[in-house]
Amino acid sequence: MNEIYRHLAPWLLTITEAIMVLVAAGISFRQRASESGTHFERIETLFQRLAYRRTAAVWFVAVLALGIRAILIPLLGIPLPDWNDEYSHLLAANTFASGHLTNPTHPMWIHFESFQIIQHPSYMSMYAPGQGLVMAAGLALGGHPWIGIWLITAVLCATLCWMLQGWFPPTWALFGGILSVLRLATFSYWMNSYWCPALAATGGALILGAIPRLRSRPRIREAILVAVGLAMMANSRPYEGLVLCVAVAAGLLIWLRGRRLPPFPQLFSRLFLPATCVLIIAAAATGYYYWRVTGSPFRMTYAVNRETYAVVPYFLFFSKRAVPEYHHAVMRDYYAGWEVREFDEARTFTGFVRRTANKLVQLWRFYVGPAFLLPLIAFPWTLRDRRMRLPIIAGSVFCIGWLVETWTFPHYVAPATGLVYLVLVQCMRHLRLWCHNGAPTGKLLVRSVPVVCVGMIFLRLAGISVHAPLEPHWPLGNMDRVRIIERLSAVPGSHLVIVRYGPDHNVDRDWIYNAPDIDRARIVWARDMGEERNVELLRYFHDRHAWLMSGDESPPQLEPYPVD
Repeated sequence: MNEIYRHLAPWLLTITEAIMVLVAAGISFRQRASESGTHFERIETLFQRLAYRRTAAVWFVAVLALGIRAILIPLLGIPLPDWNDEYSHLLAANTFASGHLTNPTHPMWIHFESFQIIQHPSYMSMYAPGQGLVMAAGLALGGHPWIGIWLITAVLCATLCWMLQGWFPPTWALFGGILSVLRLATFSYWMNSYWCPALAATGGALILGAIPRLRSRPRIREAILVAVGLAMMANSRPYEGLVLCVAVAAGLLIWLRGRRLPPFPQLFSRLFLPATCVLIIAAAATGYYYWRVTGSPFRMTYAVNRETYAVVPYFLFFSKRAVPEYHHAVMRDYYAGWEVREFDEARTFTGFVRRTANKLVQLWRFYVGPAFLLPLIAFPWTLRDRRMRLPIIAGSVFCIGWLVETWTFPHYVAPATGLVYLVLVQCMRHLRLWCHNGAPTGKLLVRSVPVVCVGMIFLRLAGISVHAPLEPHWPLGNMDRVRIIERLSAVPGSHLVIVRYGPDHNVDRDWIYNAPDIDRARIVWARDMGEERNVELLRYFHDRHAWLMSGDESPPQLEPYPVD
């Protein structure tokens, strides 16, 4: 029985959601033409009045996202970081919040090497600065980096509503914005982690929302929003943002073919000139950041990290490089071991097919899932819709772009989130018109989508309240690290924790992540390099309590470092 649950556990919520969808679909098909949904019609009337007040509707979506997650804090709490990438983003956030762009390389840096950060030419996160800036804003506004995640996710939902207003009637735009709140701003890891994908998704939505407005009437405001969207993607998911721009440009060439455009002087003054000015300012700021961190405005921190540690490239069509020298076995096992095996498998035909199928399943579970599968019944009708040529062409080109990536997770394709909601809402518009045996079956199926989403929220809340094993990984976060920090905080003075790993260490759950100013940190985490190499670290931090921790044990064992 335990073996069956172990295999089904990752799919338990998806299976439950699918069952709810089947029940809702069965009820919709059994509904008679004479029966009417009076309660639904009253609710729809209220939302229709709000939807036509476009600005108020956008603000409503933002407040709804903020309010729902704030109400859930007593039960869900504030998420804790868990993955290596999250600690890397938090390093950037704390650095920016301290008033610095980067940190000097520590004299004992060799003991602090870790994943997703760089130590030379300065000590900083390897990622683009966008996510760190968002969380630094959270620290400035509310004293916690998650405040930034909470705010930017609400901004994303509001931006999706604004984007949809440019494509569809106001009621459908509001409906799509509310669906994004139910899917992205409650239990989604976008809201409950420190990856911050909502920033890149917001940038993509700004561009997609400005396109139909610029087509009908070129205005400086939309031109500036396009430039801001480009800057947001360039500083969060640069490659995927570039792919989205190429995909949208390809769709625009076909979508605008045969249409009469405004005169060139008007396009130049109201579109190209303001957008270019914003992009020049953004490019100068980004270049200045990289110059301070890597020594060159054209050398990204991501490139420095991969050049220092990686063997395999980010794209499947590039070749492997020579194995660099590693100071720690865990980093060699990851970069020259696990990554190489993944890359080699992906370069084979069967491996590429299997991994592509796995990518599609991941993306389907996150962006669509069983609840949003019902509207896709109308996808064949949407394909023939002239209005949807741009989103469908852009989405197809974007898929080609991420197929060549060695790894893909749902937040990698965050810039294309707006494309998903454009297609989804148009499918629901077509489905709503479908009748079966004279009954408004399509209308009932569309109404069942938010019902299923709300039902899943209450189901997950009930499961967490009674500690039911619906979600084996909730709550999110490294609780062991919190307990160790609490234990050390009860001991006066500062601490040095030297972490020792076993041969089966999980590199995705590493311990060696420190504050920007390591010397002033209350707790310093370092790798065990053997007694001889540890001596130099102990001498440098001679005024701290030294501890030795077994990082792979559960719970981790912490004891005073045996010093002669």
